[in-house]
Amino acid sequence: MKILQPPGWPRPKGYSNGISAKGRMVFTAGIVGWDEHEAFPEYTLHGQFTRALRNTLAILAEDGAGPEHIVRMTCYVTDRHEYVVSRDEIGAAWRELMGKNFPTMALIEVKSLLESAAKVEIETTAVVPE
Repeated sequence: MKILQPPGWPRPKGYSNGISAKGRMVFTAGIVGWDEHEAFPEYTLHGQFTRALRNTLAILAEDGAGPEHIVRMTCYVTDRHEYVVSRDEIGAAWRELMGKNFPTMALIEVKSLLESAAKVEIETTAVVPE
């Protein structure tokens, strides 16, 4: 995996501008922060974000992928303000679960998600070297 950082550009915080990678691609659907019973025990955005990351990593592990293989994430949140005020807690969860891997990422505020209790949904692409 190669981080693509044009000379003179400021280094982004918490994500990469671009990544090139070769290998087997693994994709997830939009993953929300519910538990194995499709219940939402966490009501805060950072709690659901943490659980959605754990769920994502569990799915990727089914085909031998880990956080170090994630090259792209798209995160949909229902409240931009809640995301901004929760950044420190989300960042702590990120470091715990993802380490120092910073994939390409987009964060998009949406009016709502299909699961009415969901505050975040994450789609992920991983590339596992062959």
